[in-house]
Amino acid sequence: MVAEKLFGTSGIRGKIGSEVTCELALNVGKSLAYYLGNQGTVVLGYDTRTTNEMLDQAICAGLLESGVNVVKIGMVPTPLVGYATEKLNADAGIMLTASHNPSQYNGIKLWNKNGMAYTSSQEREIEEIYADKSYISVSWENVGRLSVNEEIKGQYIDDLVSLVNIKKGLKVVIDCASGAGSEISPLAFRKAGCEVTTLNSQPDGFFPGRNPEPNAENLQTLMKTVVAIGADLGIAHDGDADRMITVDEKGNISPFDSLLALISKEFEGDIVTTVDAGLCMDESVKGNVLRTAVGDVNVAEVIIEKDAAFGGEPSGTWLHPDFCMCPDGILSGLRMAEIVSRDGKLSELLAEIPSYPNIREKITCSKEAKVKVMENMEDLLKQAFDDIVDVNSLDGVRLTFSDDSWVLVRPSGTEDYIRITLESRDAGRAEEIRDICVKIINDNL
Repeated sequence: MVAEKLFGTSGIRGKIGSEVTCELALNVGKSLAYYLGNQGTVVLGYDTRTTNEMLDQAICAGLLESGVNVVKIGMVPTPLVGYATEKLNADAGIMLTASHNPSQYNGIKLWNKNGMAYTSSQEREIEEIYADKSYISVSWENVGRLSVNEEIKGQYIDDLVSLVNIKKGLKVVIDCASGAGSEISPLAFRKAGCEVTTLNSQPDGFFPGRNPEPNAENLQTLMKTVVAIGADLGIAHDGDADRMITVDEKGNISPFDSLLALISKEFEGDIVTTVDAGLCMDESVKGNVLRTAVGDVNVAEVIIEKDAAFGGEPSGTWLHPDFCMCPDGILSGLRMAEIVSRDGKLSELLAEIPSYPNIREKITCSKEAKVKVMENMEDLLKQAFDDIVDVNSLDGVRLTFSDDSWVLVRPSGTEDYIRITLESRDAGRAEEIRDICVKIINDNL
C-alpha cells in the first residue's frame, strides 16, 4: 500500500474534524509505539487549543494500548516538550499543536530523545506503519503506564534563566497570543530580572486577543503598548511559543532577516539557516552560512551534521544547540533581551545590519493544485528571466540573479499557499521580480 502523506513541513497539521481527528491521533499513537518497538516512554504535551484535550486522550490511549509508557506534562510550550524528552531520558516526545494556525486547526509533532523533531525519513516510516496498520495491541498485563510530571516546568525555567545575563529592570512587553507560552514565558523573563508587562497572556484556545501568527498585522497592540509605557523591548510568540518576534523601543516590528542576523552574530562558528533567508546573513555572521530546506528539522539536521553553533529560520524559529535541539521562542526572546540590556537600543542595533528591499507574498492554492503549479515552475521561471546565475531546487525553486537579487517560489508545507520570497538591492527590481512570479503562478492555477 502506498502510504498516505500525513506530515508536512512541521508535523501533521490540518482542520479538526476533516483532516485531524481523534481516530487519527489514536492510530498515530499506535504507529509511533510500533516504531519504538512497543516499549519505552513518550512525553506528551499540548498547547491551548480547545481540541487538544480530546486529542491528548486519544493519542495517549493509542500509546498505552500498544505497551508504551506516557508522561503527561499538560499545557506547555513546544520547546518544553523537546526539553523534557531529553531531560527525562524519554524515547520520544509528542506535541499537540498547530503552531500559528487559527483555532480550527490542530496537529501532531514528534520529537526524538535528543529534543530534535522527527526527520522526514522517520516521518515516512510512521506513515508506512499507519497505512499498513502494522501497529499491535499488547496483552492487558503489558499495557503502558501513565504518569504526570509537573516539576519539569520549573526545571525548564531555571535552566533557561541560567543561560542569560540580563540587567535588572529591563522593561519588556510580552504578547503570548493566549497560547502555550502564556504562563511560562512571562515567568521566565521575570525570573531573569525583567520588568514584564503582558498582553494576551491568559491561555485561551479561541485566541481572542489576536491571531497566533506573529506578524505586523496581528501585533498592532504590542507595537503601541511598547511605545506607550516606554518599554525597551516587545516580544511576541506564536501559538506554541517555538517562535519569537521582537518589537523595538520605537514600536516597530523587527525585520525577520535582520533579527536573525543580529542574534547569529553572537555565536562563533557556522550558522545554519534556510533557503528563504536574505543577504544580510552572509554579510553579518562570523562563520559560514549554511542553507537548507525550510523547516526546523532540516536546520537541526545540518546543525548536528556540521557541528554548527546556531541555526534558525527568518520566521523567528531559532534553534539553540547549546541548550536543546527543539526551536525555542522563549530562550530566543531571553537572548534578545540580553543583547538589548548589554548593547543598547534594538532599533540602533538592527540599523547596523545590512538591509535590502524584501518581499514575502503568499498566493492561495489548494494542496492538490500546489503539486500541479510547482510541477513546471523551474522551467517557467527560467523562461521568464534572462540574468539567472544560480538555480537551487532544494526546497521549491530559488533563483539567484546577476545583480545579487534572488527569489524563492515554494509550496507551503503547513497551509494552502504558494509562497514567494525575494530580495534585491533595488526596490523597483524587487517589485518587478514579484510581479513576474505572481503572474506565472496565477496563470498556472
